[in-house]
Amino acid sequence: MSARENQPALLDRASVDPSSLPQMVSGRPRWTGYLLAVILLGGGILVGRSLPVSQNQSSLAAATEQGPPARAVETIALTRGNGVRQVRLIGQVEPRSSAVIRPRTEGTVQEILVQPGDRVQAGTLLAVLDNLDQQLALSQARARLAEAESELARLEAGTRQETIAQRQAALQSARARELEALDNYARTQALVAEGALSRRLLIETQTQADAAMGARLEAEAALAEATAGPRLEEIAAQRAIVAANQIAVEQAQLVLERTEIRAATAGVVQSRSASNGDYLEAGDPILTIVDSNTLDIFLEVSEELSHQVEVGMQVSLSSRALPNWQLQVPIDAIIPTADSTSRRQEVRIQLDTPSADLVPGMAVRGEIALPVQTEGFVVPRDALTRQGTRWVVFTVNDDGTARELEVSPLADMGEQMAIAHPELQTGQTLVVQGGDGLQNGAPVKVIPRQVDAVSLAQ
Repeated sequence: MSARENQPALLDRASVDPSSLPQMVSGRPRWTGYLLAVILLGGGILVGRSLPVSQNQSSLAAATEQGPPARAVETIALTRGNGVRQVRLIGQVEPRSSAVIRPRTEGTVQEILVQPGDRVQAGTLLAVLDNLDQQLALSQARARLAEAESELARLEAGTRQETIAQRQAALQSARARELEALDNYARTQALVAEGALSRRLLIETQTQADAAMGARLEAEAALAEATAGPRLEEIAAQRAIVAANQIAVEQAQLVLERTEIRAATAGVVQSRSASNGDYLEAGDPILTIVDSNTLDIFLEVSEELSHQVEVGMQVSLSSRALPNWQLQVPIDAIIPTADSTSRRQEVRIQLDTPSADLVPGMAVRGEIALPVQTEGFVVPRDALTRQGTRWVVFTVNDDGTARELEVSPLADMGEQMAIAHPELQTGQTLVVQGGDGLQNGAPVKVIPRQVDAVSLAQ
């Protein structure tokens, strides 16, 4: 179909009757009529097209007046409670039992038989000091003891018959000499009286007679002593001498044994402080032995947290040196003093069956859950939006719009966080899902969660 044949339809759209065109252009050239028809046709088209545009603009203006569509958000009702925060503590492993081996007598180190890292048992010989002087002293003490024991045995056995017979013979001889001396004195006395001898000879014979009498008395006493045997007092005194010499021998033996230095308990040699040939006084260190079967862990607690930590609280232990080692244990004790430099207090954790890879001096981390002192609200982490250094949450007003609040985070508890804000109230509607990109005052469509409240950390 040609364009000319389409003209009647277009004119109808412009509400123009084609039959009237000849009369409108009567008296004028035919082409003028055609020109007028084309103009009217174009105006009709423009009018027809302008009508839908005006309607679209009206619809857009109406939509603009209504505002953006409401965003669907998931909400919960706030419940007040106290949060719990995880505090990290740093410490190290220490042996529960550590002994510094020291000699109890002076001397020169003859040999050290162990090295650091060696495991020893109770009674193991660790080192030996030069003990020649101690051996000589022990030999002398033993000789004196043997002499005292021999004398005691003699006294306890009594006098032998041979001794008694010998002393009887000595008494008879003394008596014979006494009789001879007395007879000589009597003859001299008679001759002096007659004037045949000088008086000086009488004095000499009298002295000889007195000496013979004394010898006889001494022989009688010796015979009586031999016949009666030793007295009980003598035996008791000799026994005391024997006991004193026995103590001297034991003391010399102890001094000799102290030159052999042995381990008092089982453990591992940690360090060595002396070498062969060193001269040591009594009490100088030689070795250090630690007990690796029972270990303690000491963790440092800052001054502001020390009043919150209590005995029995559970601590999660880990170590960077042992990635696969983790342990949950209670605090056994709190050291009642603080370091003067760091102002930190220590807590002790006992490990009765420690891991074989855990050694004294190793660094250990501990985590402990402490309640937040400030009361607030515990909410899901998804409810908070981070805006630079600010933490914000959105509540829902009564008119269905979002309200932005900048809150103070009290504790990070993993999937939950404890927050505080003076305008937050119990039962208030809080956005937990859909808050990202939400603006203050934006309309929201509330979709409550399946649960009405957040489980608060106790």
